[in-house]
Amino acid sequence: MSAAVDTPQNAAQPELEEGASLHTWIIVCGCMLGALIAVLDIQITNSSLPEIEGGIGTGIDNGTWISTSYLIGEIIMIPLTDYFSRVFGFRRFILGSITLFLLFSVGCAFATNLTQMIVTRGLQGFFAGCLIPLAFTTVLTRLPRRQQPIGLAAFALTATFGPSIGPTIGGYLTEHYGWPYIFFVNLIPGAIMLSLLFATLERSPLRLDLLKEGDWWGIGFMTVGLASLQTVLDEGNKDDWFGSSYIVHLSLVAVVCLTIFIAIELKVEKPAVQLRLLTRRNFALGTLANTLVGFALYGSVYVLPAYLDEVQGYNAEQIGTVLAWVGLPQLLIIPFMPALMKRFDARVLVCVGLAIFAASCFLNTHLSLDVSGDQLMMTNIVRAIGQAIVISPLVSLTMVGTPPALSGQASGLFNMMRSLGGAIGTAALATTISKREQFHSNIIGQSVTPFGETVRGFLATMQQYFMAHGIPDASRAYHQSEILLGQLVAQQSLIMGFSDTFALLGVMLILAAFSVALMRRSA
Repeated sequence: MSAAVDTPQNAAQPELEEGASLHTWIIVCGCMLGALIAVLDIQITNSSLPEIEGGIGTGIDNGTWISTSYLIGEIIMIPLTDYFSRVFGFRRFILGSITLFLLFSVGCAFATNLTQMIVTRGLQGFFAGCLIPLAFTTVLTRLPRRQQPIGLAAFALTATFGPSIGPTIGGYLTEHYGWPYIFFVNLIPGAIMLSLLFATLERSPLRLDLLKEGDWWGIGFMTVGLASLQTVLDEGNKDDWFGSSYIVHLSLVAVVCLTIFIAIELKVEKPAVQLRLLTRRNFALGTLANTLVGFALYGSVYVLPAYLDEVQGYNAEQIGTVLAWVGLPQLLIIPFMPALMKRFDARVLVCVGLAIFAASCFLNTHLSLDVSGDQLMMTNIVRAIGQAIVISPLVSLTMVGTPPALSGQASGLFNMMRSLGGAIGTAALATTISKREQFHSNIIGQSVTPFGETVRGFLATMQQYFMAHGIPDASRAYHQSEILLGQLVAQQSLIMGFSDTFALLGVMLILAAFSVALMRRSA
């Protein structure tokens, strides 16, 4: 197969009639495998955080940095991928990145304290960040237009299946083999990816001369701004947001740096992040919808495990088993998306998928203590159907009219905003749970007083129960009854807080559907 066929510049031309070669499909599959493990690792630690925190000897307040550091690294790298792939060459850059990703994955497994974990996890996320947009760009530049829906369906599988199945894999490995194995699991798919791409990707020269043209001021302000913003989002709820001087100062740094970054990107001739793409109607609206989808996608993967842990007392493996019903059905649905995209308007498909996804969230707004794994199966399957439908046609719509030469820049910005939406969503939902729990606790507390007949009857009944079960002193038994009542109020308030959070997720998805409805139809 000639090199002219497989280079991105030639493969992207629309007049190419024949289908992609086996050689090209191997490259696409290798890149998709990289995107899958990169996205998988965002959420794979979620159900195992208590075990990891215990293993490295840190508390729950600091343990959030295990996830935060990965996201910071990933969000910084994603928009820089196109530039670095031109400087170092596509082949050299992706092979080097996956090698370093695997190296730091092993480093995470052997971390013995929080500092080591934060450093290795952050570098793991940094080198994983390029794998997502490179997979996206590979579809747009190497596949002929008529076969791109197949590639986009594969990319959608990595974008939605990865976050959903991550806690399942992490929970199983943690319970049966120990938490270090959630990092060792990257080695097998990583080795397969390296073997596929090493043998098929064409070599290209280094372009170190491009380093002189680098938008280094923009990169610097973006790095500091995004790192500060991500830290604010993850630490804000714990530190009472703007009641903390630490959060206030970091917020100011984020605002100033990101404002300067935006000004630089709109002014320089060769920006690191092509923000001018947002002047295109479909790209701007599609990126907005993608950000809201990221909010709901990563947010739901945060809220559901938190509910199962805090309310139902599930362990890591049990949480993973429940979440499997969000991931596994997508394997059956996403392969049919290319055929559906040929028959239906992409806007209709995205709006239907968002509506189904939103419906699954609204179905979870009536939670109770009786709602656990089995009762959540149906809503999780509904959620899987919605997620499976959304991404492929949304990508197709967003890229309408985007020149092939800008596909790398567009990929970086589009995917960064989904990850950033997920970070914002996780922080916003954690705050919502806390605030709504306090609200419901205050409302219930106004009714639950010792002067109410129902409350007096409950306390008297429980007093008799405790006296019959080992507490002979009447006053101690009564006090124990009051403690139990307080625990029940707190538990019910927490459940209602989670219900409200699912309602917020549904609203965000409806807003995403409105954005999609305003987009132009794809060709």
